[in-house]
Amino acid sequence: MSVQEARLRESDSDDSEQFLFDRSVSFAQRTAAVAAIAAADAAEVDREGRFPQAAIDAARKERLLGAQIPAAFGGYGASIFDITDMCYALGRACSSSAMIFAMHQTKVACLVRHGTGSQWHETLMRRVAAEQLLLASSTTEGQNGGNIRSSAAAIQRNGAGISLVRNATVISYGAQADGIVTIARRAGDAAASDQVLVAFTKDNYTLERSLEWETLGMRGTCSAGFELKATGAPEQIFPESYDKIHAQTMTPVAHLCWSSVWAGIAASAVERAQAFTRKAARGAGGQMPPGAAHFTSAKMALTKLRAMITAMLDTYINHEHDERALSSLDFQSSINLLKVEASELAVSTVMHAMRACGLSGYRNDGDFSVGRQLRDILSSPLMINNDRILSNIATASLMSAIPAGLRD
Repeated sequence: MSVQEARLRESDSDDSEQFLFDRSVSFAQRTAAVAAIAAADAAEVDREGRFPQAAIDAARKERLLGAQIPAAFGGYGASIFDITDMCYALGRACSSSAMIFAMHQTKVACLVRHGTGSQWHETLMRRVAAEQLLLASSTTEGQNGGNIRSSAAAIQRNGAGISLVRNATVISYGAQADGIVTIARRAGDAAASDQVLVAFTKDNYTLERSLEWETLGMRGTCSAGFELKATGAPEQIFPESYDKIHAQTMTPVAHLCWSSVWAGIAASAVERAQAFTRKAARGAGGQMPPGAAHFTSAKMALTKLRAMITAMLDTYINHEHDERALSSLDFQSSINLLKVEASELAVSTVMHAMRACGLSGYRNDGDFSVGRQLRDILSSPLMINNDRILSNIATASLMSAIPAGLRD
């Protein structure tokens, strides 16, 4: 019996109420409980650049880390709608907590969609549900920046085992995670784009810090650089090739979850702008303050941002089981453009909120401060750089015809 299987059986035999899920309490109620704790800790997490431990512990307590896992493997089968709602609510409370949650849920989505049928990955699913394991992602490597579809490090076969050494310039919350899901070349002689996805649990790898994380915003994600050294079994490699995982799950789920986090951050800023505008108007006998027009712009931009995300959620759900549609140029361009447009619009929304609040929004020590939200949201165009995405889309779009009519 493997160590993992032994842990799973131990979890299954534990009759503690911590493994029970009270279905009378909705995902929304559970998320609100986590968000309250995250919000109370957010300023300190940002100031100290530390991992939001209290928020993640609360997510474990509420059984949200394993919410996506199917009921057959001990989870609750949460949909992508459920997960993005959670990301939005957490984004309103604490940007770093929300982004950690979004990244984790993207890895879980890959595990659920592409690990079912693989005994090793199904066992990992059961562990995520039972133990509420936190999964990190390692996709950025060496000098490749955000080019996820090109890997330098390769899986090495060592008798009955595998090993991987990876210069990971960013692993968000790597030191705090219980496992890492990473991409790599299939073998030493494989092309950079011939990739696999592989999951390692904490007893499989070591991390040696190579870069610190001293940034303008998103400080609590603790996205330091590491040299990742991992060993494991061939069964830990996902059975499907990474190009399929990337198109069907990794990219769409990541961009939907990230966009929902950014919308939540924007909503938090707009909420503060609304409160400031109401207070200023009351103090002036009903006369609107100078920044009121910016509040209107912020509110309308947030409405557009939310509509953009929900429309793409509907599209993804409609195509969820259609591999051809998910891999099509139109869908891939649309889901990548969602990331670009949502990030740019979220930045604009928060900036309008800042201008609506004026100096009160610029200050860090008042009830209407928007400084943290602005610093955090400025990371959004840089996560898989928007310029890189637009350049890739332009190259791919050269092969598609321009529609002759509105309904083509």
